[in-house]
Amino acid sequence: MNPSIHIHYLRPPKEMRIYRQRLIHDDGRVKVTLARDLLFDPPLRILDRIALESGSDAVWFTFPGAWHDIGRFHRADGTFTGIYANILTPCVFQPGGDWETTDLFLDLWIPAEGGPAVILDEGELEEALAAEQLDSALGQRAREEIRRLQVGLEEGEWPPPVVEEWTRERALASAWA
Repeated sequence: MNPSIHIHYLRPPKEMRIYRQRLIHDDGRVKVTLARDLLFDPPLRILDRIALESGSDAVWFTFPGAWHDIGRFHRADGTFTGIYANILTPCVFQPGGDWETTDLFLDLWIPAEGGPAVILDEGELEEALAAEQLDSALGQRAREEIRRLQVGLEEGEWPPPVVEEWTRERALASAWA
């Protein structure tokens, strides 16, 4: 059975959440985890469409040293809804399956049905900076990372192929192998 990991996720200034996921792949360049049967009441809506709801699954890609992670989001019936890049501090991998990171507010959403990618939560970043809940250097780093991802997307170099390779079906098969 695949090991369980616990992601200690700080959202400044003090909101700490711990997400439990199953590690299904680790080749040193990327750690792929599966979050099963998520609880969302109400559903998470992005661009007026349900991205996650109770019973949803998400396949997550964490790249050591990277300032973002990537999620493949699915509805409860398995329908793929899109790719979500979360801008954050590089994950620190502690012994025993504990991972630590800090959210830097910005996100990039690529809807499954096509259309342009959309930056999310710019207002939340500005509010956190104005309230001094996040230092300006981290705010600048978040903006640089979101721009880097946008350029990579425009040039066809991002997201990396591993995100397409690890579908929900493959992740589920691996989790129960």
